[in-house]
Amino acid sequence: MNITKNDLKKINDFVWEIPKSFRADMRAPARIFATEKLLEEIFRDRSMEQLVNVATLPGIQKHALVMPDAHEGYGFPIGGVAAMDLDEGVISPGGIGYDINCGVRLLRSPVKWFEVEDKLEELATEIYHAVPSGLGRGGRLVFDKNKFDLMLGGGAGYLVEEGFGKENDVLHLEAQGNLSQADPSLVSNEAKRRGKDQLGTLGSGNHFLEVQRVDEIFEETAAKAFGLFKDQLVILIHTGSRGLGHQIATDYIRLMMSAMPKYGIVLPDRELACAPFRSPEGQKYFAAMCAGANFAWANRQTITHWIRESWRKVLGDLSGELEIVYDVAHNIAKIERYKIDGKEKELCVHRKGATRAFGAGNSELPDDYKGVGQPVLIPGSMGTASYVLVGTNESAGLSFSTSCHGAGRRMSRHGAKKIWRGSDLKKQLEAQGIIVRAGSMSGLAEEAPLAYKDVEEVVGAVHGAGLAKKVARLKPLAVIKG
Repeated sequence: MNITKNDLKKINDFVWEIPKSFRADMRAPARIFATEKLLEEIFRDRSMEQLVNVATLPGIQKHALVMPDAHEGYGFPIGGVAAMDLDEGVISPGGIGYDINCGVRLLRSPVKWFEVEDKLEELATEIYHAVPSGLGRGGRLVFDKNKFDLMLGGGAGYLVEEGFGKENDVLHLEAQGNLSQADPSLVSNEAKRRGKDQLGTLGSGNHFLEVQRVDEIFEETAAKAFGLFKDQLVILIHTGSRGLGHQIATDYIRLMMSAMPKYGIVLPDRELACAPFRSPEGQKYFAAMCAGANFAWANRQTITHWIRESWRKVLGDLSGELEIVYDVAHNIAKIERYKIDGKEKELCVHRKGATRAFGAGNSELPDDYKGVGQPVLIPGSMGTASYVLVGTNESAGLSFSTSCHGAGRRMSRHGAKKIWRGSDLKKQLEAQGIIVRAGSMSGLAEEAPLAYKDVEEVVGAVHGAGLAKKVARLKPLAVIKG
């Protein structure tokens, strides 16, 4: 059954709905957050069909949702959000993704970018050498089996205990960089083998490090709370759980495919393979996924440590310290409380290519952000801009406190490589004054800015819908990729 714009009900300029009556197997309506322009782009692939399929999952609450940066994914569309009842609902690895806790961390410096402009080339080179990047690339840090399991159970905090960071670093990470439900024994030996030497590494694909400048401040109060100011030099880290997270997803998708007949679950798409949340299979996957998420936070913590070392080496003590603004996950399932039909309820919220966006006063926020809300970090495409937003209380009822996670692809990696050459792209970026350090020209071509949606349009839709509000725009000074 093809979905057209005529099947959608326009709620307002930023929200559209596919009614539950659209297809007999839907258990909830489906909602799309997008402008008219972005809606046309979402129709170009199978995102809408995948969203309708998500709305058929047992135990889904209120709506199946998709963010304005949506594009086709495995099972769920990327940008997909679904909250499940813990007793009646399911957990689906396709609703979290293969790169468990792919996420973004922002570091702030105390200096203005032009004060250290003459050192930026050297800084970019130093970071490029300090943080290994590229497909399957291993890092400098390898734990023994016992320590590796302690890290999977302890996340970023364990790395801090091992000397990779400062005690207060974890205060400014989502979930303080550790999901306590993690069980390292439920992560396969193959997953551990793949992740064994990947702590402190970027990986490939759309993962990157950027040295950026704060280009514009939109909301002074939140910017001040986050420690951001005009022309400030900041560093954005975008990576996840590497081969370990990918293998956890592979292992448990296989398990759930074989378990579904036992629970009488019939789905319109095998890629949505799932199990009841409370079932042995559901609980095992959730605990393994939490361990994968902890690995990703530990990975970004190790990278932060290497960057701080590079910073001190190039700029010395005069430049001050790099502090963490925040760290957000955008491929994860979390247990959170929301009002359903007027009653507070614990739900399993799947976010795949979508970012948590808590409003002011939320008990999970650090004390210095409680008055304004959670920082929401939106990386743009290479050479455009990234954004810092702040979550709203309104988003709890609209989107289970969720925002977009980036610009969102409008073209496949293969398609991008057909049009652009990495070497030409490097020259274009350098002509704009952006320093480029990349291990693969082919990988650079895959991430060409025009392969992505317009980040201004995406962020405008999120801001207009009330999911999160613009705080600051960041422009790249140096791009570091695998």
